[in-house]
Amino acid sequence: MNLRHEILLIEDEKNICNFIATALRTQDYKVNFAGNGANGLAMAASGCPDLILLDLGLPDMDGIDVIHSIRKWSNIPILVISARTQEKEKVDALDAGADDYITKPFGTSELLARIRTALRRSSINGSTSVSARNRYMAKELVIDYEKHIITVDGEIVHFTQIEYKILTFLARNAGKVITYDTLITHVWGPYADSNNRILRVNMANIRRKLEQNPADPQYIFTEIGIGYRMIDNENL
Repeated sequence: MNLRHEILLIEDEKNICNFIATALRTQDYKVNFAGNGANGLAMAASGCPDLILLDLGLPDMDGIDVIHSIRKWSNIPILVISARTQEKEKVDALDAGADDYITKPFGTSELLARIRTALRRSSINGSTSVSARNRYMAKELVIDYEKHIITVDGEIVHFTQIEYKILTFLARNAGKVITYDTLITHVWGPYADSNNRILRVNMANIRRKLEQNPADPQYIFTEIGIGYRMIDNENL
């Protein structure tokens, strides 16, 4: 039962609220509503929900500002649900601290899957489990952070220092879209050239070593124009 999970929906369109509430309540989630950014911020601070669903086009403030405000004090998972489809707006939301971005219209199955992934990742990050902190597992891939060993189907695979840094950063944020700029800053520093050519070259090398078919990746997926998403951690 997911009754323990409380979700705050910050959305001003009533039909969208009703649709989402019905989908969530059938899965035993508890849902609270805020019709604008100010009320949403107040309810997030007072209620400490397990996850926030956030529309960007709010009547009183932009959703990006809501994300910035929440990220000053909390790592609550934030899933953006928006009609804005421009890549720049998706990147801006993710760089501001959103965990995921779903474009309207969306299906119930996709929404629930994204919510499960975000809650699972949040649970792992807050867990005291040593294995969850020190190891990533998905399909045939295992990353042992302590030993700095990566295996695929039981065989050790060797990566360069840069490739290892890229791969482990994605793994520690598994299930979350990481923008090109965020990854570049983490690996090469805040003053690195934002041209992502060097990142693409390294990612191509990682996929050749990691994937059976780099053209059909099973572990690291490209969000075109935005960044990368690594398959969710199965080490639960």
